[in-house]
Amino acid sequence: MSKNARILVTGAGGFIGHHLVKRLRTEGNWVRGVDLKAPEYEATDANEFEILDLRHFDHALLAGRGGIDQVYNLAADMGGIGFITAKHAEIARNNILINAHMLEASRLQSVKRFLFSSSACVYAQSKQNDADVTPLREEDAYPADPEPGYGWEKLYTEQLCSYYRQDYRFETRVVRFHNVYGPLGTYEGGREKAPAAICRKVALARNHGCIEIW
Repeated sequence: MSKNARILVTGAGGFIGHHLVKRLRTEGNWVRGVDLKAPEYEATDANEFEILDLRHFDHALLAGRGGIDQVYNLAADMGGIGFITAKHAEIARNNILINAHMLEASRLQSVKRFLFSSSACVYAQSKQNDADVTPLREEDAYPADPEPGYGWEKLYTEQLCSYYRQDYRFETRVVRFHNVYGPLGTYEGGREKAPAAICRKVALARNHGCIEIW
C-alpha cells in the first residue's frame, strides 16, 4: 500500500471496507469512504465519508473526483450464502452496475491503480463437492462453474478488469476474499456470514437450549 496517497474506498460502510480505511489512514493516506450506509458499530476514520449509490454513473464520477490516486472497489450487494442464493438477479444486476461504473469512472478520472474485490465464489463448484478437497489454485476458476448470480458477476468483473488493462493500459488488480469475518462484522439481519450467525445464536440461547445451525 502507498503512503501519502489520495485513496477512495467504496463499500467503506461495510466490514472489510471499514477496517481497510483504518489501515490506510494509519499509513498516512488521505481517504474518502463511500457507501450506501455508514459503518454500523463505530465512526469511520475516513477524511471524508459520503453516502452515494454507485449503481448510478454520476455517483461513481462524484465518488472519484478530486485527484484520487487509487481506488479500492469493495462496494457490493452481498451477504452470507443464504442471502446470495436467494437473490441471483438482484445481486448480479446491482454489482455489475457498481463495478462497471467504478471502472469507467476511475479510468476517465485518471486513477493510477484500481483494486477489485472478488470472491471465492468464482471457483468452480465441481471442484468443491468433496469434503476432502485439495487447496484451490488461482486457475481453478476455469473452466467456469462459479456460484450462480454472485459468483458469475464476480468472475465477469475479473475479466472486465483484464479488458481495461489490455485496452486502456489501466492498472487493475484483483483479490479473491474467502468467508471474511471478525470484529465489527454484521451478525444479524440475514447478511451475516455463518460463523457470526452461529456465535449470535449461541450467545442468545437459553441454558441447555438448542440452536438451529442451518
